[in-house]
Amino acid sequence: MNAHQLTESRLDPATAVVDEICAAGEPWVKQVNAGQIFRIVDLEGNQAVDTLFFNARQALERYSATDTIRRQNQLYLTMGSRLYSNYGNVMLTIVADTCGRHDTLGGACSAESNTVRYAVDKYPMHSCRDNFLHALAHDRLCEQRGMSKQDLPSNINFFMNVPVTEDGRLEFDDGISAPGKYVEMRAEMDVIVLISNCPQLNNPCNAYNPTPIRLLVWN
Repeated sequence: MNAHQLTESRLDPATAVVDEICAAGEPWVKQVNAGQIFRIVDLEGNQAVDTLFFNARQALERYSATDTIRRQNQLYLTMGSRLYSNYGNVMLTIVADTCGRHDTLGGACSAESNTVRYAVDKYPMHSCRDNFLHALAHDRLCEQRGMSKQDLPSNINFFMNVPVTEDGRLEFDDGISAPGKYVEMRAEMDVIVLISNCPQLNNPCNAYNPTPIRLLVWN
């Protein structure tokens, strides 16, 4: 699989049934049904979009980084990548991608990781884990399914550049995205999408400047 294969979409935003902006540093939750197309747009460039997917009918089934990487022998997501669940089912397929590579390993920033990676005084900074926990506690779709912090698996970081060094370390580098770049997925089952539009201010994943994203869904 070509890790930098770029494929544009033919879908018109004017025909989308969902067209919303998620503000910089905020969470976003929505159900996307089987057969629908879901697009994430990096409006200003280099904005990391931490994303989780859950089976809308049974939240115990959720995106699995391990299954997704192992089944395709590919560390990064790109055009044609299938997103597998912990039950071994395909949840979504990437059908258009103008960025070319998305991270599966870097995880979500948290108070704890900010402290370990950067400095003790970074502990109170807003994080993706905070966003995920807030959505699980307050969003109606999550509340209806009884979801809690134990339901948080490893996430995808769309548009984020996390190279793996020869000695197995992760590096958080400048992004490879740009204003208007997007990734588009076809849902293969009804899914709950849980996003943290990353508020990170300590590494160059979003150029030290969190920015809004655009989210679209087509029937």
